[in-house]
Amino acid sequence: MEVKIGVQHAPREIVLESGQTAEEVERVVAEALAGKSQLLSLVDEHGRKLLVPADRLAYVEIGEPAPRKVGFGAL
Repeated sequence: MEVKIGVQHAPREIVLESGQTAEEVERVVAEALAGKSQLLSLVDEHGRKLLVPADRLAYVEIGEPAPRKVGFGAL
């Protein structure tokens, strides 16, 4: 699952591939925004943990990763 996170006052977004489902990511984001947790905590597919302060979240985009195109096939 590809997750893009926009952080306030940061020029670039954070992009990670997570093994979690869309529902799990949405639940964790909702808990962080509701104040149940001060940090948004996600784990990428390599086991690395990403922590973002909940009060600095600008947006979170959850979606399937686009398949990589290989070769010179017709568009």
